[in-house]
Amino acid sequence: MKPLNLILGSSGKTGSRIVNKLNQLDVPIRLGSRKSSPSFDWQKPETWAPIISGVDHIYISYQPDLAVPNSIHDIQKLLEIANQFKVKRIVLLSGRGEPEAIACETLVENSGMEWTILRSSWFSQNFSEGMFLGQILERKVIFPKLNAREPFIDLDDLTDLAVDALVNEKHIGKRYELTGPELLSFQDAFGCIAKELNESIPFEEIPLDEYIAMLGEFGLDQKTIWLIRYLFETVLDGRNESVLNDFERGMGKKPKKFQSYVKETMESGVWNLP
Repeated sequence: MKPLNLILGSSGKTGSRIVNKLNQLDVPIRLGSRKSSPSFDWQKPETWAPIISGVDHIYISYQPDLAVPNSIHDIQKLLEIANQFKVKRIVLLSGRGEPEAIACETLVENSGMEWTILRSSWFSQNFSEGMFLGQILERKVIFPKLNAREPFIDLDDLTDLAVDALVNEKHIGKRYELTGPELLSFQDAFGCIAKELNESIPFEEIPLDEYIAMLGEFGLDQKTIWLIRYLFETVLDGRNESVLNDFERGMGKKPKKFQSYVKETMESGVWNLP
């Protein structure tokens, strides 16, 4: 009998892709999200045990991010429940340069279960499915002034490795730090999209405090604003300004370039104006 794989965050950016790929491989899955039945909600620990019971492997994508204060407590509690139900393997989506994420990684590594850590850079898809899409559609980008460049990772690559870690044993005990093949500034990334659209997208840099104040004026909730400030101040301070070959080491192929992501995304029409 094939192992049953629980995908936490199954309706999210990584989880939905993993679900699709496991379905194509005819691998048994259980969905884990607030929309699933039974539902899974990180804010409601009473929902955790029923959905973990009977599964063999768990993919963990913590919402909203392992950087938030409750993450270490929640991951510890989840691992305790997983051990109670004799879960065999954990695949954790982590983040580069986040102290809280590293603490969660340590919990997984010391859990007594098989484990794989996927320490991820910023997603390329943040420009088409996440926080930067709105500004592209407005054809004007206002962004905090940053010096660091980022090696954006494509979610097709990340989830290919996540799926392989769930279904194969060769990734057990491995920690992968996943980057794309190149370093780009955010201005370069937005510029690449503008060039492919053959349009002008003005890019204005402002101090971080002004950017955060602007988010508040737009009505963004305070928890999300706190997380955005944390990520810009901590993760994008230059500590992650490096390209590594961990993806190629794990999958035997090179990661996708940002330009390739842009060309593929253009075909979806997501950046087209109404």
